[in-house]
Amino acid sequence: MAAHSAVRRRRPVRRSVGALLVVAALGSACAGPSGEAGDAGGARKGPVGPAPGQPQAQGAAGALDAYVEKVRAQRAARALAAKKWGLDRPPLEAPAPPAVKPKITTRKGFETDGHGLPPVFTTVPTKEKVVFLTIDDGAEKDPQLLRMMSELQIPYSAFLSDYLVKEDYGYFKKMQDAGVSLHNHTLNHRYMPGLSYAAQKREICGMQDTIQRRYGKRPPLFRPPYGNYNEDTLRAAKACGVKAVPLWAAEAFPDRMEWREWDRDLHPGDIVLTHFRGKGDWKGSMPDMIRRVMKTITAKGYAVAKLEDYV
Repeated sequence: MAAHSAVRRRRPVRRSVGALLVVAALGSACAGPSGEAGDAGGARKGPVGPAPGQPQAQGAAGALDAYVEKVRAQRAARALAAKKWGLDRPPLEAPAPPAVKPKITTRKGFETDGHGLPPVFTTVPTKEKVVFLTIDDGAEKDPQLLRMMSELQIPYSAFLSDYLVKEDYGYFKKMQDAGVSLHNHTLNHRYMPGLSYAAQKREICGMQDTIQRRYGKRPPLFRPPYGNYNEDTLRAAKACGVKAVPLWAAEAFPDRMEWREWDRDLHPGDIVLTHFRGKGDWKGSMPDMIRRVMKTITAKGYAVAKLEDYV
């Protein structure tokens, strides 16, 4: 299949007075711990308080101060976590999610003859320097991964296969409780084009039912095993309630990155794939893999955003 970049559209910038106040406050917070502020006449010591008789302004300023302190504390915790987990520097913070999600279309070269089917894509259309981390199957259930991702505040999405997940549904419930979205990777990780439409539907709808029963939500996203699919796959996915089929533009291992694109690089909106695997399957642990992929992502000036905020 041909490799072409997905359509990317610039989303309009919307700013509110409240948002500008927060930005200004954050800028002041980053200037130093003393709370000093400058004006046209020179430096002025101490925080600027509300005018007398303005309790509402005072309340707003207090809320803003509390928000700034919260952001400071989060950044400090992230810096400590980066050091603890062996990263050169903390992961970059993702921008606010778009007010309107971009329109997702099937990547050129990944089409079937069918119409109105869930789009298949490797990159989300955005101009922001963000990528999306996804983890497949569910074989390795490393508690260190849960701690690492929570402490580093790295968003990711899990695409699960029941034949592996059923060994410990509770592990993935902890993941969900930490804010991770759980999606469909079929019941048994079969090669989908080799199955009949009915068999494919059983694989996909069966996993939809399992995730809803175990985790309370029917997932909107589906990834076919090995990235292989045909029109029957997409027809079955649609019948099971799937809205989109994200594949990937890059794949992460503990010792290397593999790339789909000819330039062997990241691009805005790229989806990064990795797997729930450990030392029995590859050259390192899951934390080793996260160190590798995050060093690469951060060094290239990208942040990891939450896929579900864009799709």
